[in-house]
Amino acid sequence: MIRPDLSLPIPADITAAHFIGIGGSGMSGLAGMFLDRGIRVSGSDRADSPTLRALAARGATVHVGHDAAHLPADADTVVHTGAIWPENPEFLLAKERGLAVIHRSQALSWLIGGRRLVSVAGAHGKTTSTGMIVTALRELGAAPTFVNGGVVADLGVSSATGSDDLFVIEADESDGTFLLYDTSVALVTNVDPDHLDHWATRDAFYEGFVSFADRAREAVVISSDDPGARRVSDALSHPNVLTFGEAEHADLRLTGIVAEGPVAFRLTFRGESVSGRLRVPGAHNAVNAAGAVAVLIALGHELEPAMRAVEGFGGTARRFELHGTTRGVSVYDDYAHHPTEVAAALAAARTVVGDGRIIALHQPHTYSRTQEMYREFADVLEQHADHTVVLDVYGAREDPVPGVTGELVSGAFAAPEHVHYVADWQDAADYTAGVARHGDFIVTLGCGNVNLIIPQVLQALARTAG
Repeated sequence: MIRPDLSLPIPADITAAHFIGIGGSGMSGLAGMFLDRGIRVSGSDRADSPTLRALAARGATVHVGHDAAHLPADADTVVHTGAIWPENPEFLLAKERGLAVIHRSQALSWLIGGRRLVSVAGAHGKTTSTGMIVTALRELGAAPTFVNGGVVADLGVSSATGSDDLFVIEADESDGTFLLYDTSVALVTNVDPDHLDHWATRDAFYEGFVSFADRAREAVVISSDDPGARRVSDALSHPNVLTFGEAEHADLRLTGIVAEGPVAFRLTFRGESVSGRLRVPGAHNAVNAAGAVAVLIALGHELEPAMRAVEGFGGTARRFELHGTTRGVSVYDDYAHHPTEVAAALAAARTVVGDGRIIALHQPHTYSRTQEMYREFADVLEQHADHTVVLDVYGAREDPVPGVTGELVSGAFAAPEHVHYVADWQDAADYTAGVARHGDFIVTLGCGNVNLIIPQVLQALARTAG
């Protein structure tokens, strides 16, 4: 893993950019926007994918695998993520050549320039909230540029270049890069301490959010309900703070949540009330919608049209996304990788599963998070799922830690008959299909590659039909 050095200068002019890890959702979006600017783009990723092929079709030069030979002679800038290793041959050659080597957040900052920026931050709900804001702005007649952490379902993309001055981003707190941007309106969905491998302490994590919010040039929109967000609010010196949530003192108050099926609720702002009904399930999405509406109000829109515009949001990829139904068993995927997110995803599933059961297929993400939170994961999985299948840890940027496997999570269940640890994916798919019955939901959980097991699950369900 490479920690971003945000002190490095960002080039004033970029003519040819090489992306190490170009196939990721965030990096591919940036690469596409560089192509929109007429910049020559090349890049590499460890595996082939439809994303790589789509970028190639647009004129990018892409390579599978990492090799120094993939770095073009005319490249003047190299963009990387924090997930690559310092020994990456393309990264080393770029340094040797003296090229501008910048983190993806710096490339995004370069793209933003001086536009009016909405930055969405928080431990959970960023991608959905960003998608809601972008969808609503387009419904209201704006044409924002945006970069999201997931594909906006109705748009089919995670990023796009717009024609007006608005720019909307999902701002990443995990490595502190959200402090790089010149934000106009900051949205803080919640402040649940995470990523302590970067921040080291919970106090530092909170202080990072205070700094992020206080830097906003126009307004701060922040949860009135989340304990961490309240702690941040109390420390703010910003003159224009707009709170949202169910608390009585919230500026934009959320009431009357009905979570069965597509969630319905009511919002009240300065004596005016409006009802809302979303296309997506879950009480947590009512909260996300309230935050999105508050951002639209901060941008100058009225409550009623803002609510109607947010209602059009149809979801984002890997957020309770249905992949198929076989022999009456529906298979969903969700990006949830923190106990709070897992609880929200499974609670949303519970509102629409009816008489069926919920079978969670959980892939722990990173050794550090698993080691710190395995008991919390076990608690929420046992509380919200009827049965859980645990895979091994997706290490991402981390080296394995002895003794930290998926079995750490399964071993913390109070009722071991409700959980099954299976390291082999085919065995896990077969076991999950064998447990499931008509009307059940299988939900894969994790931000690694657990979604790739879904075809195996669907095939295993088909084999057990009848």
